[in-house]
Amino acid sequence: MTDTKTNTCEQPIDSDTLQNTLGYQFKEPGLLIQAITHPSYLNEHPELKTGDNQRLEFLGDAVLDFVAGLWVFNHFPEYHEGRMTRLRAALVRTEMLSQWARQLHIDGALLLGKGEEATGGRQREANLCDAFEAIIGALYLDGGQESVRALVEPLIEPTAQQIYTANSDWDAKSLLQEWAQAEQGITPHYRIVDETGPDHAKAFVAEVVIGDTPMGRGEGRSKQSAEQAAAQIAWERITA
Repeated sequence: MTDTKTNTCEQPIDSDTLQNTLGYQFKEPGLLIQAITHPSYLNEHPELKTGDNQRLEFLGDAVLDFVAGLWVFNHFPEYHEGRMTRLRAALVRTEMLSQWARQLHIDGALLLGKGEEATGGRQREANLCDAFEAIIGALYLDGGQESVRALVEPLIEPTAQQIYTANSDWDAKSLLQEWAQAEQGITPHYRIVDETGPDHAKAFVAEVVIGDTPMGRGEGRSKQSAEQAAAQIAWERITA
């Protein structure tokens, strides 16, 4: 149903093309338009009646948590609550959702303001994550839970297998701290090096440092998730 190759999307694509890629035709096309509308675009086009994607992103975040949790519950009956929670969190983290957004060519369909476009907003992970969740919210309103599952579960399955194989659903910050204390006798520390967006939709960039050495940077919609992303990148570098 979906093309799993990363799309560079040098040329924007229209909503009809995106619906074909999603494998779903919206009964209310305005929901899809709203889902791909970044707040910066609405600021420049106040005549747009559908609004931006922030409310749909809120809904989609909750729906996605449920669908991912249901999938984990059904496919890993041997997992206890803590392990299920870690796997679900690994599946729906910002980096994963932005990767899925690229697979589905959502990056090429985003409606962005000129400034956001010029500063690389089409490839910004927070924008892609928000748009993916907004599309999930729109899909839920338009077609219900089964339509969401039809789109999301084929994305979850290979991703979960990769996570399972790599055991990367474990808390990266904890793993990194254990390694640093055992190998170097020091504790990693984190710092926020950048933050963008309005107060209701902040995106943070965190850096993890061990001793005097920066080990990785990660992005997230909260300081905690950005630190977790930075720890994951550092851990992958150490264990590569």
